[in-house]
Amino acid sequence: MTHRKAPDSSRRSEASRRAIYAAALALVGETGYPRTTIEAIAARAGVGKQTIYRWWPSKAAVLLDAFLDLAEQAADAAAEPGIPDTGDLEADLKLVLRATVDELNDPAYDAPARALAAESVIDARLAAEFVTRLLEPQLQLYVTRLTSAREAGQVRAGIDPRIALELLVGPLAHRWLLRTLPLTHDYADTVVDCALYGLAPRRASRA
Repeated sequence: MTHRKAPDSSRRSEASRRAIYAAALALVGETGYPRTTIEAIAARAGVGKQTIYRWWPSKAAVLLDAFLDLAEQAADAAAEPGIPDTGDLEADLKLVLRATVDELNDPAYDAPARALAAESVIDARLAAEFVTRLLEPQLQLYVTRLTSAREAGQVRAGIDPRIALELLVGPLAHRWLLRTLPLTHDYADTVVDCALYGLAPRRASRA
């Protein structure tokens, strides 16, 4: 008598989870967040909607996990994780802010990121989870790099890395979120220059 191998439920669950992530991201990009529903995600993923409700309480929770998974895949694919520390702070910051510009301009990132940003305005719990699970780990990379620069004497000793990083990422987020002007590499470079050297005229060095 031939014995059939029992199905691997963990592999089946992972395949379903992946299909749900892909469906949620695709639908938000195609139809927008308001028109994306649990039923539509389930149909696109080829699963029952009860499968989704068993794992997530809302479509926002589904999208958050899908977006986090997307970010993790991008981090894994990066040649060098985190912010480089070559000893040249200006070059390192321009490199990472240019990469951020590319990410923000990527349609695969743009639609779900905007949906989560909008939903976070009215859902404090989602906002807290988004900050804790995604934003804070990314911001800590800036804290680490700016702390290293401070210790190396590349920035003033009293600089608060947390405030300094907001001078870098804040302008990009503002321009991206409000669509005030194009988000470009040149703009990213200018933000770094303004953050590092300020707005006041530079004084000529004394002999």
